[in-house]
Amino acid sequence: MFETTLATTADAELILRLYELRTEATMREARAWITGKFFPRTSDEFFIVANARGSQENAWYRQVTSYWEMAAAFVLHGALNADLFVDCNSEPFFLYAKFLPILPEIRQKMPTFMSKLSQVIEQSPTAKAIVEQMSKNVAAMLAAADKK
Repeated sequence: MFETTLATTADAELILRLYELRTEATMREARAWITGKFFPRTSDEFFIVANARGSQENAWYRQVTSYWEMAAAFVLHGALNADLFVDCNSEPFFLYAKFLPILPEIRQKMPTFMSKLSQVIEQSPTAKAIVEQMSKNVAAMLAAADKK
C-alpha cells in the first residue's frame, strides 16, 4: 500500500510537467486516437495495431501507453505522490478500463503490458473505484456504438 503523505511542491511540479508533455502536438494526436477511436474488442484486434510496426497507429499506441507506464513508474518508485497522481489524471484509468476485458489475452503475448499502471491501481482503492466506473462507461459506449 502506498504511504499516505501530503504531496510536495515537487510532486505538483512533476504533475504540471506531465500535463505539459501531454499537450505536445503529436502526443495530443496520439491521445485523441487512442481515447476516441481505438476500441479493440478482442486481443486479435489489439495485436493488429500492436504488431503494425511503422504504422502511425502503432506509434500512437506505443507513445501513449509508454507515457502512462512511465508516469505510473514515477508513482511506484516514490518520485510522485500516488494520491496526487490519481486525483489529477483520468486518462490512464480510462485506457486501463478499455483494455481490461482483453488484458489477460494481451498479457499472454505481452506479460508486462500496462503492468505499472496495474500496480498503481491495485495499491490505490481510489484508482480501483475509478477503473470500475470507467469500465461501466466503456461498456456503455460500446453498447451505444453497437446500436448505430
